[in-house]
Amino acid sequence: MKHLIKLQPHWFAACFAVAVAACYWLFFASDRYVSEATVVLESPEITPTSLNFTALISGTGGAGDLLLLREHLLSVDMLSKLDNALDLRAHYSGNSIDFISRLDSDASTEKFHEYFLNYANIQFDEYSSVLRLRIQAYTPQMAKQITMALMQEGERHMNLMGQRLAQEQLDFIDVQVATLSERLVSAREALLGFQNEHGLVSPTGTVQSIVTIVAQLEAQLAITEAQRKAALKFQSVNAADVVRLDGQIQAYKQQIILEKNKVATGSGLALNRVAAEYETLELRARFALELYSNALMVLENTRVEAARKLKQISVLQQPTLPEYSVEPQRLKSIIVFSFFAFVLAGIAHLARLIIRDHQD
Repeated sequence: MKHLIKLQPHWFAACFAVAVAACYWLFFASDRYVSEATVVLESPEITPTSLNFTALISGTGGAGDLLLLREHLLSVDMLSKLDNALDLRAHYSGNSIDFISRLDSDASTEKFHEYFLNYANIQFDEYSSVLRLRIQAYTPQMAKQITMALMQEGERHMNLMGQRLAQEQLDFIDVQVATLSERLVSAREALLGFQNEHGLVSPTGTVQSIVTIVAQLEAQLAITEAQRKAALKFQSVNAADVVRLDGQIQAYKQQIILEKNKVATGSGLALNRVAAEYETLELRARFALELYSNALMVLENTRVEAARKLKQISVLQQPTLPEYSVEPQRLKSIIVFSFFAFVLAGIAHLARLIIRDHQD
């Protein structure tokens, strides 16, 4: 026997390792219970579709939110919260657990997190867009409690994150609304001051009225001139009717010149200049009003979106309470370990044969 061991130490080592591993998994490895759950993130649809707010119509949180949730559930922060709530460190380092699987009670946070990741399997199913939780613990009750705590804390975290983002947006838009409100008030005051300064409610309307009056005067002037020409065919220039018509024609011409001077002259008080300045101020006031109205609409939409940021974890499968342990998979572990042990022994055997051939 000793001679055989000396000739084939690698095979002996492989058989010994398999025997030790089989004894561990069959007699010493502690039972682990698995609690499973399947969840999806949803947001309440609180806005009627008739308002056509596309961003508010979707009812699901989407793959992005689920991936963020998964990262948080597997984070060190989550592990710290679970440890404070359920005393996970004490559970995983209990004396009833075999020495290989047991967590060191003085393990660092990094080691504790690495250990927990081996017992928490959270997978995102891209096809159905759900999260599948598979949590291992050394008692059925603890496995279920960990799964429940993960779901509750995950939902709370997603709500806080969404509400914080929505509140930042609200604060920014509130500032913009206040700024635009001041801008609107300033534009309206400038418009009112200009009207009071020139004593005109609408210089543009006044100009249009004067243009209408000039057109009417010119029409009357043309009619009167036609009447004068007709009268001259039968009467002399000094006739009373002709003199009267001459007076009317002269009055019309003077009034037309007067009205035109009101609209456009070389002085700075011409109505066309006043109307142009008024239109500029009116346009600024109208633009400020439009900006303010749009900002108010965005503010209301953002408030609705802030309420919609609430995320609810819809449970497709409640956390299960295991009735028997499914981990470790003893037979599978022994077979896999044996396979690799004998593969390594075979490699070592081939290496020895190659070395021996070279030596000969």
